[in-house]
Amino acid sequence: MDVVTGRSKIATKYGIVAASQPLAARAGTQVLERGGHAADAAIAANAVMGLVEPHMNGIGGDLFAIVYDARTGAVHGLNASGWAPRALTPALLRSRGITEMPSGGIHSVTVPGAVAGWDALRSRFGRLTMTDILAPAIFYADHGFPVSDVVAATWAGWTAKLAAEPNAAHAYLPGGRAPEPGEIFRNKDLAASLRVVAQRGAAVLAPSLDASSIGRAVAAALAQAAMPSMRDRILEAASTWYSMEVQWRPVMQSLTSLGTISESRSAAR
Repeated sequence: MDVVTGRSKIATKYGIVAASQPLAARAGTQVLERGGHAADAAIAANAVMGLVEPHMNGIGGDLFAIVYDARTGAVHGLNASGWAPRALTPALLRSRGITEMPSGGIHSVTVPGAVAGWDALRSRFGRLTMTDILAPAIFYADHGFPVSDVVAATWAGWTAKLAAEPNAAHAYLPGGRAPEPGEIFRNKDLAASLRVVAQRGAAVLAPSLDASSIGRAVAAALAQAAMPSMRDRILEAASTWYSMEVQWRPVMQSLTSLGTISESRSAAR
């Protein structure tokens, strides 16, 4: 076996998880070590990523997945992207003087699909309970984690935007500022939300959104914009599975995935 000086090859009986944050990768490997499926590990890592990199994709965001089944050779694609609200039409935006899709504000909000996507992945491939899968993210959210340098710099750059919204400022500007590199950050509200999802499943999000402080804020903004509640479409966002044929071709030391999506679809269980 060839050895690269100063760097050993990674070897494991259970599998390897890659993530931009070590805590997220560790959460995934913990799930694999406990007998979880790769889909379980991906959910665990994703949940931690939404905590340790809050400016990226958390439980209010989207989810796309490609799952290769080694036993059958089948490739499955999941689209759990956020749908636009029913009443968010081009005509509605034009009536408010908006000629381009806004990048911020209530008109840019889509129906959250990530958590329903977790549920779809676990229902089809998972081996562990959602309580076991989300345990690492809940632990770090409750007990805190040291904010990494790059994330801290990005976080600080969003200070003005976060400060303009009371709920966002409460959650992400403790003491009125963004966390410093290495500072311990906790998100008790996120821990509580993840605990509810772990115990009661994705379906609980629809009524929970209406009852939460964020839900009330969104509902007020939706009412002003004459738009319907997000509850109507929250689970539909993760209902589409695709059968895929994927061809891998090396391009400039990387791999480009060329996926052909067939017409066969099935509803996520």
